[in-house]
Amino acid sequence: MRRPPEGVLVLVRRTVRMPLAAAALTSLALAAGLASSPVAGAAPDGRAKDRAAPTRVDAYPIVVGHRGASGYRPEHTLESYRLAIAMGADYIEPDVVSTSDGVLVARHENEISGTTDVFTRPEFADRQTTKTIDGKALTGWFTEDFTLAELKTLRAKERIPELRQENTLYDGRFPVPTLQEVVELAKTEGKRVGRTIGVYIETKHPTYFDSIGLSLEEPLLATLKRAGLDRQTAPVFLQSFETGNLRELDTLTKLPLVQLLGGGSGGPADRTGTTYNELSTAAGLREIASYADGVGPDKNRVIPRTAAGTLGTPTSLVADAHAVGLLVHPYTFRNENVFLPTDLRVGTAPDDYGKAFAEYEAFFRAGIDGLFSDNPDTAVAARDAFNASAQRPAA
Repeated sequence: MRRPPEGVLVLVRRTVRMPLAAAALTSLALAAGLASSPVAGAAPDGRAKDRAAPTRVDAYPIVVGHRGASGYRPEHTLESYRLAIAMGADYIEPDVVSTSDGVLVARHENEISGTTDVFTRPEFADRQTTKTIDGKALTGWFTEDFTLAELKTLRAKERIPELRQENTLYDGRFPVPTLQEVVELAKTEGKRVGRTIGVYIETKHPTYFDSIGLSLEEPLLATLKRAGLDRQTAPVFLQSFETGNLRELDTLTKLPLVQLLGGGSGGPADRTGTTYNELSTAAGLREIASYADGVGPDKNRVIPRTAAGTLGTPTSLVADAHAVGLLVHPYTFRNENVFLPTDLRVGTAPDDYGKAFAEYEAFFRAGIDGLFSDNPDTAVAARDAFNASAQRPAA
């Protein structure tokens, strides 16, 4: 198993405060090359954060099943998560939004017409409405207008059927799961397969949900506490595209926090005037390190595309993040041509598979600590092949 970069391991030893026993176990893991991540969470002024390094799974770099195994099943369903675990994912990723009665459920967005059959249900026709979410007007059906009991009558469907027609075979078969159900699945499936399965939870539109009296942070932490996953060494990451709720969570939990960094010229919905471009600079990453333990950048921030759409050369983001003790977990890796650089596509059909293994290898060589994939079986195979190659003695 490939070891994390040595310079970052030194940073872990110097900056993380943890109980003596935990520190000893972490040191043994590092010596054995079993550390799953080289994070410390050092604040910009050099002060250590009182948070344990998240060395929680015996794999490096980690593979996160993005919304489960969403390349093969409708996303954010228990069956998608279960398949991701069977394919070898180290973590499964639920995005969480709230119902009207304050229960967290797994959906990519709170607007659910694209991921459920709600638009076919005459009993809910009057729930269609237009809302402004993060400054954008959206028309549809929203989780916060349904009780959990009502939402449970709906069935999931494939979000991008034009690319993943085979997934539509499963449309109408699976209900919308609660976060509690996802956490329980990770624990039970972990026992079945004989390895730790983590949960990598994203809070969606936290400022908006706060504004309507349905805060996400408190029920999230309560769910994790009930499951015994609120301890420092629990196999959990909490992530957000916003900054304010991560700062709030930093005062409420010692679980590792990850600042997501979107692509393009946009920025956090709760920080008008701040862009993800700014947060991706060395100075921005130093700021992030004061409240978070990692970043989840759009993968083009790690290796951008050229003007021709081919895979370019790595930026300094990984090195800059590691320099201040931050993990780097880019998103999202997918097998289909349409999502790959032009030089890694095979044929012209957008839904055909391209040279995904070549893309994974380039990012592993760039030094990332993990990644999000719709196709966790491909990601795990690529990770294992890279680690084996990296360990192979020179001829």
